[in-house]
Amino acid sequence: MKEFKGFSDQETFTQVPDSFFQHLLNEIEDTAELKVTVYVLWRIAHMESRSRSLCRSEILADQAFMAGLDIAQLDAGLENAVQRGSLLRVENEEGGFYFLNSARGRAAAEALEKGDWRSAARSASTPPPERPNIFRLYETSIGPLTPMLADALKDAEKAYSADQIEAAFSEAVKRNKRYWKYVEAILRNRKEEEHAKEQTGRDTEEDRRKYIEGKYSDFIEH
Repeated sequence: MKEFKGFSDQETFTQVPDSFFQHLLNEIEDTAELKVTVYVLWRIAHMESRSRSLCRSEILADQAFMAGLDIAQLDAGLENAVQRGSLLRVENEEGGFYFLNSARGRAAAEALEKGDWRSAARSASTPPPERPNIFRLYETSIGPLTPMLADALKDAEKAYSADQIEAAFSEAVKRNKRYWKYVEAILRNRKEEEHAKEQTGRDTEEDRRKYIEGKYSDFIEH
């Protein structure tokens, strides 16, 4: 058995319905069904699209997950989850699509069956990547992340180094100024200070070079 190093206080978490623990966890006896159900809960919880569905091929493409299941076990797990009612399956000429049996999932499945939206137009789903470090820093230092702030954080991660970002969050926490505008101000001010120092250094070097290469250069030892 491979040893697990433990959960991190900086990682993201997936919301799981209470009914999963109150009912399904005790009722599901098949390991493959349990794995598939938890996996679909995780994937769908991190989707941003309105349909929030998964294809069998998209599950198969996740090599990390499939390392613990073979194809026959995956198919059996999906079938058992559909028979139990925890997942919904809609099949059309474009393939089979799995939805969580929630209010949102039922509405999306019904819309697909009625042809109100075409599954071919949906974007291919991939497992959620590990979130950027700046997201984890925000959530541990300030609080829950909103979609509007996510774009601002992505821009900041491109503009500043990881060390600068971590130092800015650390200073904001130390001063008990736990909001993004304060962190952003720290980053901006430090960048301006660094630019000013670099500019001063360039000016000093340029003045020295002009002095050395000027009319007194014959009298100065290089």
